Amino acid sequence: MINLFDINETNAVIQRINNLKPETPPLWGKMSVEKMLAHCNVTYEMALEDMHTKPSGFKKTMLKLFVKPIVVGNKPYKRNSRTAPEFLITNEKSFELEKVRLINYILKTISLGEDYFDNRESFSFGKLTKKEWNTMFYKHLDHHLNQFGV
Repeated sequence: MINLFDINETNAVIQRINNLKPETPPLWGKMSVEKMLAHCNVTYEMALEDMHTKPSGFKKTMLKLFVKPIVVGNKPYKRNSRTAPEFLITNEKSFELEKVRLINYILKTISLGEDYFDNRESFSFGKLTKKEWNTMFYKHLDHHLNQFGV
């Protein structure tokens, strides 16, 4: 698993993002490239911004029990997996804006550092270790960058 808290490995991921073009087609799935970038931004919005309603009660318990092991585990995501409603992008997005937002979120994450995230409360899963945060960030990005062939 690539460590997104390492600047060299982060730069390699950013280069993959920079290889995307507005006309890059998906190898699978229905998302356009700009919607995929916006979709990937949601993970960082939930980690770094206060712009989404946090799950509570039964929903949070279900997320922790059933979704967390998938999200922070080492097994890659399956193609065409269901997307949580919070991650569905239904309106039009700007490729350039979403690309810049994603790169800035990645750079902000590395500038905060892995110790900032260690045992930090996640949006949906309770406290995560720095390894779990890294897995969540990288695995999701890698899945969608592979979806678009970069």
